[in-house]
Amino acid sequence: MNLSDMLGYADIQQLSRIADVYRCECNGHSKNDLIQSILSTVSRKDVFEAQISSMKLEDLRFLNSLLFEARSSYSLEDLIARVQLSRFGEESAKVEVEPPKKSKRSKKNAETDNKPLSPREMIANFKHRGWLFNGFSGPSRYLFQVPNDLKTRFRETLAKRFAAELQYTDEPPVYRDEQLLIHDDVTQFLHYIYHNEVQLTADGSMYKRFTLQLLDRFGVQEELPAKGAWRFGYGKHFNHYPNRFSFIYDYCFSNQYINENQTSLTLSAAGEERLASKPAGEAEQIYRYWLKLYKGPVSNLLSLVHWMSALAEQWVTVESLRKVLVPYIKPYYYDDANTILEQRIMSMMVHLGLLRLGEHPLFGAVVRMTKAGRAIISGVSLDEQKQMTLK
Repeated sequence: MNLSDMLGYADIQQLSRIADVYRCECNGHSKNDLIQSILSTVSRKDVFEAQISSMKLEDLRFLNSLLFEARSSYSLEDLIARVQLSRFGEESAKVEVEPPKKSKRSKKNAETDNKPLSPREMIANFKHRGWLFNGFSGPSRYLFQVPNDLKTRFRETLAKRFAAELQYTDEPPVYRDEQLLIHDDVTQFLHYIYHNEVQLTADGSMYKRFTLQLLDRFGVQEELPAKGAWRFGYGKHFNHYPNRFSFIYDYCFSNQYINENQTSLTLSAAGEERLASKPAGEAEQIYRYWLKLYKGPVSNLLSLVHWMSALAEQWVTVESLRKVLVPYIKPYYYDDANTILEQRIMSMMVHLGLLRLGEHPLFGAVVRMTKAGRAIISGVSLDEQKQMTLK
């Protein structure tokens, strides 16, 4: 539902609180007047942008977690968890467009203002702004929704603010484009297992010689993790395999293409079927599996990927993207925000064929979304896209 629909179901007490936030001048005893005044005020571009500009970084992170999911409702527990994930341990600073005006309030009041809101207080604050609404009957009374039209406006407003801070460039002389390579290497992996007796160590990983032979067959070359070096990654055997191969292994294991026996790795019937022909929509399947595998460590991965898609339609510098997106990335153990952006998100998006990575002579590392990548992230399958192109 849109904002106008949700306002129509809201009680007059909530409408009055929303009207107070936006300083609406209307008859506070008339539900119709309140609704019309709120809609008129919120529709103003300057009012909407001023609200966003006054938000603290943790508020923006919380908002960001709600903007790109297909789901339409959230439980209170889910929202509380999202608020907690939006706090990275640092003091939250307001994202100001203009310098804050000097205030004559006491130091005690200022300290009160700087104190972080509790999760429930933040959720209530979003309700008072008309950005969250409770359901209106039955079990939905305990669920929260964001108006669909406000979601769109939030995305558009934030996209403009982010884009204003980015450095766009012309096409670099050289760039990497790995589209379809990961599909070919899935086939190579299954082909190798089918034709070889791959033995496993006591911890379930492949012996080094098998791994090296496989890596040599792949279209993208990777080095084995250094012996004795600290290794940190995501996946089943990340401490033994490099990042891309580790992901390919996990994808095949998750789809039951391979079987881990006590001492060997074998191909399943499903694996033989995949070896014979690539299934329709595999690009989308691989993308969704990556989101599933990495969303634990990178809790807001979906929104970050959507921002990459929105902000990198043209060639843009990695450095400027870092400045915009790093504040929204929560460190994960020994992975800091920069490492997560470059190794866990950008590098994997290149491997998945979603992103191109180039080297510009003046601006250094630059990236740009592929056409297929934008389609996959937006939810349009490549098969559907080909049919639309033919028509």
